[in-house]
Amino acid sequence: MAPLPRIGVVGLGYVGLPLAIALARHFPVTGFDISARRVTELRDGTDRTDEVPREVLRASALKVTSEAAEITGSDVFIVTVPTPVTPENKPDLSAVRSACETVGKCLGKGAIVVFESTVYPGVTEDICGPALQKASGLVCGRDFFLGYSPERINPGDREHTVDRITKVIAGQTPAVVDVLRTVYGAVTNGNVFAAKNIKTAEAAKVIENAQRDINIAFINEVTMIFQKLELSAHDVLEAAGTKWNFLRFTPGLVGGHCIGVDPFYLAHRALEVGHEPEIILAGRRINDSMGAFVARRVHEQVQTRSRILVLGLTFKENVPDLRNSKVVDIVAELRRCGHEIVVHDPLADPEEAFEHYRITLTPRFDELAAFDAIVGAVAHASYTKFTASMFQRLVKPEGLVADVKGMWRAVALPSSLRRWEL
Repeated sequence: MAPLPRIGVVGLGYVGLPLAIALARHFPVTGFDISARRVTELRDGTDRTDEVPREVLRASALKVTSEAAEITGSDVFIVTVPTPVTPENKPDLSAVRSACETVGKCLGKGAIVVFESTVYPGVTEDICGPALQKASGLVCGRDFFLGYSPERINPGDREHTVDRITKVIAGQTPAVVDVLRTVYGAVTNGNVFAAKNIKTAEAAKVIENAQRDINIAFINEVTMIFQKLELSAHDVLEAAGTKWNFLRFTPGLVGGHCIGVDPFYLAHRALEVGHEPEIILAGRRINDSMGAFVARRVHEQVQTRSRILVLGLTFKENVPDLRNSKVVDIVAELRRCGHEIVVHDPLADPEEAFEHYRITLTPRFDELAAFDAIVGAVAHASYTKFTASMFQRLVKPEGLVADVKGMWRAVALPSSLRRWEL
């Protein structure tokens, strides 16, 4: 019997850690992260992303390290580093390039390097391959080989976990595809799809989130129209949703590390080959403007220099992830309008919130009271459980309850309060 392939997972964040844990049930796996703090926390059984429960993490055979030398000799390297955009919304491949340099120094002949990071078509072969070749002194396609298997992690989603989804795979050669089918198939019970080639797999990934972004942009734009018509988009969507083929998207803020970022990768590549990506960029403009739109609508309904409580700062409900949060735009615009803003989030890391956004999170929710308005920006579970008495405490008489997520539609507010929703 052939020995099991040794696997090195590079990057232990939202994507890399759950994958490494799943793979470690079947193969010898070492997870590498450049953050010594992250590795120390994982060794202590703590995952600050809340993707892997403490008991699962502690029971895993996964070895974690911040020393790159410890992944030397791996048969398969899986790179799961982030691919954000620059302030100018251009692809930022610095983490990928850095990972290539790290992995390149650890490569042995015959090794396979698989990338899971979202990129535009061509990055794996045209950028990563040469970078690995330069760092290793080996020849790509002869001494080592490339693969691509796009991540599909949805933070906070306990249903579509890495072991319950279809995993797309692609390799530089048929033999690489066979190895990836074995590796990923062990995790997904054989539920893998072999794309025609690496560029096809890269393209498939980048359009998954671009498609969702465009659909949400349409809903956000009609929501803006409905606001001028004094209609609630939630009421309209409830009626329209009774048709069998109506797509059920809801209005709101589009942030995070995927949907708010990936379309720019496709747009960048489109411009490189001479195509103007009109729909993709139009969708991005609409969704990126939504935070300021919400803030202006709230501003129109409260007096100047009001004291406003914003509930939620993470990019989505029930996760601590602050990356590319669009709640920040609401806070910034309300402040620009002259309001005093207090922000609360039970899951976000206060140090991270201040470091990245210069927002100080209020620590004591039970001491909050008597605001001119509250803005329900993120539907964390604790917020969705609010009752009328909670609103009575938090909001002054004649104050405003602004429900961005539609999470309080079924709550009968005290008669002294005003309600606004998208």
